Amino acid sequence: MPSLVNRLVFREIDRDLGAAQGVLFLSFGGLTVKESEHLRGKLAEKGVKMRMLRNSLARRVLSDRGVSVAENVLVGNTAVAWGGAEAAIHAAKVVSEPEVKKHGKVKVRAGLLDGEWLGEKDALALANVPDRKTLQGKILGCLSGPARGLVASLNGLPGGLTRVIHSRAEKLQSAAGAPEAAPPEGGASA
Repeated sequence: MPSLVNRLVFREIDRDLGAAQGVLFLSFGGLTVKESEHLRGKLAEKGVKMRMLRNSLARRVLSDRGVSVAENVLVGNTAVAWGGAEAAIHAAKVVSEPEVKKHGKVKVRAGLLDGEWLGEKDALALANVPDRKTLQGKILGCLSGPARGLVASLNGLPGGLTRVIHSRAEKLQSAAGAPEAAPPEGGASA
């Protein structure tokens, strides 16, 4: 029978990971306290929570949720970063930054996004996903592009019609031998 402390920790982790839309499993060893705090601060900027977990406890929480985990994911020092879907994307971006990668102490092992298991490559690919505002801007550009083209075309119609009428009037004047229209009086004097 597990101890009271283990049951409380299990409940807390189960609650936190159950509410999370995105989770990243990280190898997390060899960092100094200063490096660790710096990384945690960068993650916390976007609402990402991070915690070191015992592998057996993490495996048990995930198996209770119906998620089977590969053996190589929960070995050694394991940290879990979780939060909303955007938080998981932010966490992948932070871990993929050159500053963090150059030390080689933190690596993404796997992830979960909206209940879907992500392998190492897929979890790292989250770093290439644009943020919500960028995506909204791209969608808006796609939606407004055809309307913008229609407005430009419709705006060109009156101007084109005016040029055609003016050209026709000039041809008729020159064919009839009529003198060109004189500039209005009171204009510039020579």
